[in-house]
Parts: sequence; C-alpha cells; structure tokens
Amino acid sequence: MGKAPQNQIIGAVPINIKQGEKMETDKKKVVLAYSGGLDTSVAIKWIQEKYNMDVIALTIDLGTEKDLNPVVEKAVKTGACKSMIIDAKEVFVYYFVFPALQAGALYENAYPLATALGRPLIAKLLVDTAKAEGACAVAHGCTGKGNDQVRFDIAIHTLDPSLQIIAPLREWNMTRKESMEYARMNEIPIDVSTQNPYSIDENIWGRSIECGILEDPWVEPPEDIYKWTKNANDAPDKPTYIEIGFENGIPLTLNGQERGGINLINELNKIAGDNGIGRVDHIENRIVGIKSREIYESPAAIVLYKAHQALEEIVMTKDTHRFKGMVSTHYSDMVYNGLWYSTFHQDLAAYILSNQRFVVGTVRLKLIKGNCIVVGRKSPLSLYDHSLATYDTGDTFEHDAAIGFIKIYGLPTKTQAQIQLKALKKGEVIPSIMPPKVAPTNVMEK
Repeated sequence: MGKAPQNQIIGAVPINIKQGEKMETDKKKVVLAYSGGLDTSVAIKWIQEKYNMDVIALTIDLGTEKDLNPVVEKAVKTGACKSMIIDAKEVFVYYFVFPALQAGALYENAYPLATALGRPLIAKLLVDTAKAEGACAVAHGCTGKGNDQVRFDIAIHTLDPSLQIIAPLREWNMTRKESMEYARMNEIPIDVSTQNPYSIDENIWGRSIECGILEDPWVEPPEDIYKWTKNANDAPDKPTYIEIGFENGIPLTLNGQERGGINLINELNKIAGDNGIGRVDHIENRIVGIKSREIYESPAAIVLYKAHQALEEIVMTKDTHRFKGMVSTHYSDMVYNGLWYSTFHQDLAAYILSNQRFVVGTVRLKLIKGNCIVVGRKSPLSLYDHSLATYDTGDTFEHDAAIGFIKIYGLPTKTQAQIQLKALKKGEVIPSIMPPKVAPTNVMEK
C-alpha cells in the first residue's frame, strides 16, 4: 500500500494560487473569503462603503464540481482590487478529512463534519493571505446565528490576534430580499432568486443544505435539493460490492487498486451516490444553543466511516474500542465547535495516531438501495481467532476453565446477595429488580 502524508496540525500549507486582475491603491486591505454568491458579492461593495478598504477576494477550492475561474473575474468586476483562487483540495483531504476519519468523528453520530472541517483550513489561508498581501483585516460571510462565525473567528484570532475581523452579514442585518435589492442598485451580478431559497455549502467530503422549506422538520426534503445521491427507489436493484484497504486507519486502496485521497473520495462519492447512499437528515445542536434541521449528502464519508469502524472492531480490544468511542465524541465536538487550533486537539490527535497504528486491513461492503452493509473484513493484525471462536471441529477454547471463571466473576454478586440484600428492613422502599412468580398454565403429567 502507498503512504499518505504524515498527519499533523497544519503549519505551512502548500497551495496553488490563481490570481485575477490587480489594482494598486493606498487604502487599507481586507481579505474576504469569497464564494461568488449573493452575500459575499454584496459584501465587497458594502465593505468598501462602510470601512473604506480595498477588498481582496479569496476563493478556496476544497473540492467542488463548479468552475471557479469565473468567480475570480466576477470578484474583480464587482469591485475587488484583487481576486485569487487557492487549490487546497489535497491539503484538505490529508490534513483535515483523513485525520477526522481516523478519529471516527461523526458529530452526534450523524454528521461527517464536511463544512466544519473546511472552516479551519479556510481561516488559515485567510490569515496566510492577509500576511502575504499586507492586509490588516479578514472578512467572512457568516451570519450571527450560525456555527461558522464561531469557527472562523476563533481560528483567525488563535492564528493571528492582531487581525481585525469583519462579518458583513452579522453587521448589516439585511434580509435576503434586501440583499438582492442592494445588489441590483449597485449593479452587482447575481445568479439567485427567491425561488431557490436554500443555503448550500459544498466540498469534496460533503454537501450541506439548509433553509427554505427544510426549516420545517416535519416536511420531507424535496428531491431537487440532492445532487450527489440517487433516490434509493431509483438505485440499481442489484448490489454493488466494493473493497477498501486501510493502513494506519487511512484508506489507500479501492477494489485492490491504490488511489490518492482525492481520487478515492471522488470515486466513492460516485459509486455510493449511484446506490442511493449518503443522505443524512439531522436535527442538530448548534454551538450557539439552537436546534436546526440540516440535510447532508456525504456518500464517500458514510461508506468510509462504516468500513473504518468495522476494521477497528476486529483489531482493537474491547476496552480500547470503547475508549476510542469516547475520544471520537470529544473529537467531533472539538471540530464542530471550532477548536481545531487548540492544544486539546493536539492531545486528542496524539492519542489517535497511536490508536490507529494497528488499523490495517481490508473491508468488503455491499451497497444496495440506500444501504451500506459490511459483509467482510480481514487484517494481518486481527484479534479474531477462528480456533477460539468456532463451535465446530478445531475448537481450542478451554471449556473447563469457564467453571472457575464464573465462580470468581460472580463472587461479588453472590456475596452481596447473601449479606446486604437479606439485611433490608421490612417495608423499606427500593426499586424492585425481582420479577413476580409466574404460574404455569399448561401442565401435563404422565
């Protein structure tokens, strides 16, 4: 199997930058995390008006099917003094996605954290770009009631406390309709209408969809919100079998062929999505204290988490596996709550790297009509011993040893019953654990 880059908290980030037109001025500069959508396009003009700053538009490619090159041109046309794209897909996969997979990080046992994992990387690149461009501030398009504002603000000020943070949506309090009118008045090109009310975030690890009719948790999500996954009813009737090979808890092969992280995830997104796998409908507890209804599409993530967990079950002892589950919960909370650049993360990461040393092997899965089923697993480091587990010939388990084991294991309970349970006072009220006697109803005697 091939080797993945060594896991570590991200430091110097290898990036590929595409830049747009540049105009020199003497104004202070702000680096804006720019998506090309309504809110961040309006933010360019709004920041110029309110703060009298030059806006550098920074678009981060974490894996999307959308062509981002027109976004560079749009930012400059909208008023940015400079616009650029950073291709950070590989960094995202190896420094954020795969460490989270190793950790088993599913927020509230449901959400693969696609958006949450992308935010600390975007924050790091905002800070790096601000330093490179001599900017005194960074800006993002988060609202005042979402999770992302927390993630961005904490990460940015952890990495560089001197930077000013501007959050136009948190400050201007414009409705979506008012933002569209502002764009029209300022001749800002937008591709949006009130007929498409969804807020969507997308990267290689998953899509997040919210707002609109989805805010009613009783309403079934309409099919038109999904992009990567087929309806299970429309998926093939015959199952698709796949095999995923892991080393140190990182997926390296698909059906016996080595794959780079990006290619492996993209292939799994297609294979699993075509089989109707990857949809998550989740009532989520946000950082800011409210519950929200979130829809996610994460085909590759769902399959990889399922396979990874199955492999852990065969190579870990009971105590190790159960403790790892506790660590997974803390890790997912840490990511979700925006604490990526914390020493707590470093402590958790140290344990996970040690814990994943023996997560080596292959898992076979059956994909059918929206279901991902583990049907096989093997590992050169497996703790499963057939000669101990079998009830057939070749059984090497020492059955006679069970008698002594049961006596010793049950001794505390037997002793307590003889001493304490008999000492209960008459009429003392305690929870009853003793079922009543049940008389037989059909007795036959010879």
